[in-house]
Amino acid sequence: MGSGELKYYYLETNIFPDNYLNDLWGEINACPYFVVNNLNRDFVGTKGFSIAFQRSGLSEVEQRFPFFKAYLDLALKSQCNAFYLNPLLLKENSRVDPHIDRSLRSYCKTIEPPAFVSVLYVRIPPDMEGGELVLRSHKHHVGQIKPQMNTLLHFQGDLTHSVNAVKTPGNRLSLVCEQYSLSNIELQEIPIFTIESRVAQSKKKKKYAS
Repeated sequence: MGSGELKYYYLETNIFPDNYLNDLWGEINACPYFVVNNLNRDFVGTKGFSIAFQRSGLSEVEQRFPFFKAYLDLALKSQCNAFYLNPLLLKENSRVDPHIDRSLRSYCKTIEPPAFVSVLYVRIPPDMEGGELVLRSHKHHVGQIKPQMNTLLHFQGDLTHSVNAVKTPGNRLSLVCEQYSLSNIELQEIPIFTIESRVAQSKKKKKYAS
């Protein structure tokens, strides 16, 4: 990484035991919320679900999803008080179009982009072609990261970013957490803990219809 890139992102490598990544892969795949993504149209051909929570809801996240605890212990920044966590699966021909993360805006319209976005690469296809994360700041290219398993990436939350189309078979699974530092007024609009998933949405619809 060149010195000019340090302010935009940094990487931590080989941070977890291999068995943790294997367990994480298995638990995420077995999770009933892990279906076609509930995220917007920028996420093409992807699977996942999301958890929005305040720091005061962290214990509930860890109780409901204990397999996320080791990641959250390491990734969460002390200056942040609201989070949007989502496992993200891409396969061959999946991609993510350019966007800036503001996922908590569905709860509070005044929220600015997160302070940080933290990405753990859980599983990567062998000899993967494509699938690189591309970072831009005001249309200037500031980084292109080829994912490596067991690498934790932190990048500035106000960067435009995208994922190039995956060109090879296999699974590219990352665990993404948007980390926000909100005012007390903004924080009041954020759920202490909630799950966003197409499965959760369909259950609510059935409940209201009955």
